[in-house]
Order: sequence, then structure tokens, then C-alpha cells
Amino acid sequence: MAPLTSRDDLVIAGRRFRSRLMTGTGKYPSLEAMQASLEASGCEIVTVAVRRVQSGAPGHGGLMEAIDWGRIWMLPNTAGCATAEEAVRVARLGRELARLAGQEDNNFVKLEVIPDSRHLLPDPFGTLEAAEQLVKEGFAVLPYINADPLLAKRLEEAGCATVMPLGSPIGSGQGIRNAANIGLIIENARVPVVVDAGLGVPSEAAQAMEMGADALLINSAIALAGDPPAMARAMALATEAGRTALLAGRLPQRAEARASSPIEGRVTNH
Repeated sequence: MAPLTSRDDLVIAGRRFRSRLMTGTGKYPSLEAMQASLEASGCEIVTVAVRRVQSGAPGHGGLMEAIDWGRIWMLPNTAGCATAEEAVRVARLGRELARLAGQEDNNFVKLEVIPDSRHLLPDPFGTLEAAEQLVKEGFAVLPYINADPLLAKRLEEAGCATVMPLGSPIGSGQGIRNAANIGLIIENARVPVVVDAGLGVPSEAAQAMEMGADALLINSAIALAGDPPAMARAMALATEAGRTALLAGRLPQRAEARASSPIEGRVTNH
């Protein structure tokens, strides 16, 4: 994990990470492609669908053995859960999965409550209900939500470690369709804001970071690319570029042009 001396660490629930790009483990053409992509991305947090691992779903056989859990922090997720009750139960299983991987102190969970199998939009009521219960049980909850500033604040007040608004629907590659609301969430949040879902190309990753997002979670855009490791590297560079640009401070936008060279001191013809 990242050293405590790092100057611009991502901090979630007191744990420090150098990389601000999180990735996933699903949809890759092979375990080898996934391994190469994780390496190319430089990520330190990887989300794992607890239900799919436990059921041995296609593409998830051998997953636990394919990742170096001494270097990668597991983020178990409750994908496939349609109710708060289901999500809480799967989160508990996820904590045990992390412990089996040797991460005894890992209480992280990516909370997903998605009853809508067509559009895959998260249920705000079920998400809040599950988050409140999981926080009581000592989890560091990273909830996946619509870009709803009021819900984001409620989840923060409930004790969530982050909020994770979607840029656009899961796997859609539509980019950031909710920029105004995500901007409000970033402006008001006192916990890290992780833009999750819908990003398709590196320019969109850079855009999210330039807006002030603290981190990104990108899976489909990498796993379903023609060359997943190359796209993983591109997303990592874009994440870093966007963060650096935010910290550098952009040129103010103006209604009129302004010359790059100063007018004073120019040689004039008489």
C-alpha cells in the first residue's frame, strides 16, 4: 500500500492509496487479459463480485488465485442484489472473502442495490437502508448511486466512506451525462467522490478528474476494449492527467480573446 509520506494520496476510511483509478474483474476475455490490465492500470483497489466468485460464474473461476492480494486491496461488491436485505447478507460474505484472501482488516464493501435488470439503475431507498445497517456493523461502505446530490449527502451523514455517483448507466460507454449533479456532489462532499460507471474513453476519465472527482472506477471500458491492457494504461494516464490539471488550476474562461504576448514593449513602425 502507499507510504504515509505520499503527498497526494487517495484516503478512504483511513487507508491510503497512490492510484486514483480503481478497476474491476468482470467481462475480460481471459484471466490473463485481466492480469495484464490490472498491471498496466497501476490500480491498487479492485472490485470483486462476491456472488459471481462464490457461484463460479463464467470468467470468475480461478479469479481469487489470479490476483496478488498482498498488493491489491479487495473491494467486494454486492452486484446482483435487488434488495437491501440481500445486499447486507452478501456484504458479510464479501468480508469473509477478503479475509480468506489474507486481508483480515478489510471491511470495505462496494454497495450495489439494483432491482432494475434492464437499466441497472441503483435503488436509492434500498441503498440508504443497506448503508445504514452496514455502517452499524463496521463496514467501510462505498455506495453506488445515481448522481443525486441529496442522496449523496444523506449517505455521507449515515457514515459512508465515499459516494460513487454514476456518470451514465453501467457498461453504456456514454460518458458523463450528469455533469451538473456530479459537480454539486463534489462541491458538497466531505468524503471522497468516486465516479463509477459509464466512462468509455480516457478523455472522459480526465474530464471527471478535472471536475474534482477524487477517484474513478472503470471496468467495462477496459475489459471490453480491443486491447484491454493498452486501454488500462490509457485510463491510468488520463486519471493522472486530470488530477494533475485540477491541482495545477486551469486558465480562467473568458468571453473574449486575450493575446498570448504582451502588448507593452512591442516594436512599432513609425
